[in-house]
Parts: sequence; C-alpha cells; structure tokens
Amino acid sequence: MTSTDLIDLIDRIDLIVRGQSVITPQGVRAASIHIRDGRIERVAPFSEVPTGVPLFEAGRAVVMPGIVDSHVHINEPGRTEWEGFSTATRAAAAGGVTTLVDMPLNSIPATTTRAALRTKLAAAGGKCHVDVGFWGGIVPGNANEPGEIAGLLADGVLGFKAFLVPSGVDEFPAVGETELRPAMIELARLGSVLLVHAELPGPIDAAAGVWEGAGPAELRQYDRWLRSRPAAAEVEAFRLMAGLVRETACRVHIVHLSTPEVLPELRAARAERLPITVETCPHYLTFCAEEIADGATAWKCAPPIRGRLEREALWQALEAGEIDLVATDHSPSPPELKQLDGGDFRAAWGGISSLQLSLSAVWTGARERGFSLSDLAAWMCAAPARLAGIDRRKGSIAAGLDADLVIWEPEACATIDPATLEHRHQLTPYAGRALYGVIRKTILRGETVYDNGAFLERPIGRPLLAGRMKTA
Repeated sequence: MTSTDLIDLIDRIDLIVRGQSVITPQGVRAASIHIRDGRIERVAPFSEVPTGVPLFEAGRAVVMPGIVDSHVHINEPGRTEWEGFSTATRAAAAGGVTTLVDMPLNSIPATTTRAALRTKLAAAGGKCHVDVGFWGGIVPGNANEPGEIAGLLADGVLGFKAFLVPSGVDEFPAVGETELRPAMIELARLGSVLLVHAELPGPIDAAAGVWEGAGPAELRQYDRWLRSRPAAAEVEAFRLMAGLVRETACRVHIVHLSTPEVLPELRAARAERLPITVETCPHYLTFCAEEIADGATAWKCAPPIRGRLEREALWQALEAGEIDLVATDHSPSPPELKQLDGGDFRAAWGGISSLQLSLSAVWTGARERGFSLSDLAAWMCAAPARLAGIDRRKGSIAAGLDADLVIWEPEACATIDPATLEHRHQLTPYAGRALYGVIRKTILRGETVYDNGAFLERPIGRPLLAGRMKTA
C-alpha cells in the first residue's frame, strides 16, 4: 500500500472493529471491519489497521452481525402498557438485536390499513434504540381489498401476517381459505410474502373437551393446555397453506413451528419447490413440557411448548436446513394477564418474553449440541434479513451492508436476573436459568448503542420502509 493509498484510506474510514473471531459469510476468521458513514466499507485482514483511525479491539470476543428478529410484538400504540418502542428496542440493543420487525398486532390500531401504519410510524418516532421494520396484517376487512394491500406495501411494510385461528385480540380477526385466496393472489402479483400463524381451528375445537368440568386444580395443569392445542392443528394448517401456495404461487412463511409432525409435509412441499419457509422460536428450543410445572403460566404460548422429543427433533430440523430461522415471537403482557396467582392456563395470556435473551438462549442450546457460531448467525441474522427483504442492508458482515454488529463472549455464562431485563415487564420463563453468551457491545450503523449495561442516550434507530430503507 502506497502512502497515498494509506492517506486515502484514513480519510474514508470512521471506525475499525477487529477481532480474532469475526463471523463472515465465508466463515469465522480474524479480520478488521472498516466502517464508513454507518456502513461496512470492507472486511480486511486482521493486521490492516492504519494509524490515525479509531479502533475497537474485540480481542477473542465474537464479532457477529447484529441479530435480525423478524417476529416481535411491540404493542404500541394502544397497548403500550404491555411493551412499547422505547422498552422493546432497549431490550433488543441489550440482547444484540440491531433490527427487529414489528408484528401488526397487538397494537391498536392493528397495522391493517395505511392510516394505521402512519399512526404506528408516528408512535415510533424518536423512541427506537435499534432499527425497526413493520409487517402489515391480512384480516377479513382488507383481504379482499387489493388497493389496501398494495398501498401498505407502497407505504413501506415488509410483508403481511395472518392468523388462521383467533389471535386473542378482537381487532385482528382470523382469516380462512375464502379470504386467503384473493389476498395471496394479490401478494404473489406484488412479489410480497405472507407470514402465517398456522394452526387450524378444527383440531383445537375437537380437543376442547379437555377443559370440560375442569375445576381450579385442573385449570392449573400444563398437560391440559398442551392437549388443548394438538399438533394436528399445525399439520392441517400447513396442508391448507401448501395447497394455496401451489394454487397462487404466493411466498409463505410459517411462524413459530412447535411440532416436528409438520416436517414430512414440509419436505413434500420443498420437493415440489413450493416457496415456503419456516421458523421456530427460542422457547421451543430451550424448554420442554416435562419440565413445566402446573400453574407456571409464564410458559404459556400458542402453539404450546411440547415434549422433550419434539424439542430435539426441532434442533435436528435446524441442522438439516428444514427450519430456516429462529425468531423470538416476543409477546409480552402485564403480569396480571398471565394469571400468576391462580395459574389458570386456559385464562392466561399466551406469550413469551425473550427479546433480550434470544442470542443467549439459542446459543446455550446450540453449544450443547455441537452447532457452530456460523450456524447461529445463519439462523438469527442472515435468514431473517432475507425473509424481510432487507438482506442487502442487514444480516451479514460484508462490504456495503450496514455496520450492525454484536460483540459477545460465547463461553461466559450468566444466571438470568429479571431485574436486568429492559422489557417493560420483567416476567419471563428464563428467570433463574443459566445461559451462555454474554453481550458486551451492540453497534448500530457504526455507532455503539449498548456497552456493558450502558445505552446511547440519544435513540438513533430508524424505521425500515420497504424499497426505501429510510427514516420516515
């Protein structure tokens, strides 16, 4: 390198982050990441660090792309007492998540109209500690309105979410085949993606008898909750969606898969080259039904956490590439809605809080089973970015992408103290659990937003709008 080249390099670079374990698309290696104007200028050899440029030495800590969590319920506006943009994005930053995508519910209004999206963008303004994208919603009120769907896409949503069973909130009703077909034809025409809560009502209705005659003691039984949401509901839902994909060519993503019974259907769909992807969640990979005590409603979610054998089969499906990604489905609520005093599984709100803990929870299980750091980055960074259509800016450490980085220690272990969580409510089933992987620093577009418990006081997160990726 000539002296002229060196001067030019120094002039162009704002920061260099280097470490012995940098997770790149080509593998884990020693490297220096040269950052300019919030983006990665280049990934250079470890030794290529000119003097005069600010340098952060990660040492032997892992430098990974910032996590992209494509399944988060922020709940603002309308239910901000459940979570909110400020608290959710602080928790994200503390957990190494640099981009999250907000679900269209449980906010009021739900993000099912262009006006509702504008309301949500206004609510997010100036509050976000990480970058935030938005899913729109498909409900009976807009499923047959191509103009509304196209308009939401034009205004910046990254795709759409639908429920096949009641969502739990009145403002986001479920859709059936009649509503799905025209919506999927329109989404295929527009090149968008449909995310689906894939449980069908039939098997759930057939299992409702498990609650008949249940008294207070029986309502506390986790096994009853588990039996009330049978795996058949997910299998039949997948079959419905595969048929509609075959008919419409709409790209579909199945959220929060909990049962391996769907996998034979998925393999058949993949053999047909149907455009279907699948996610699972940290709680399905961490917990199992055999370990959940009666009355422990902090563990309630839908679909439910299933047995130990099912958990291991999900890990095997990740290894085989059948499950594409891991996202949290962070779905918090005020503690009183979890029925903690009575432990009533039928009445409790179903949702797991884990946004800040996802990297550590998944890494702890992956580490035990011999998975690599590159596997983790593929599941939690690159694949969610592809799903959301933001992979030209997020999800990898490569030239031209945003300089979103998380620096963490994979062999450090911490016992989860709820008091350290940045979620609005600290209730989580991970309380008291020892997890490997301690986050030290989170960098968003070249600027440190979290550093060993301290946050950048000025929130710099931006709304990510499809096709524009700009501040709204």
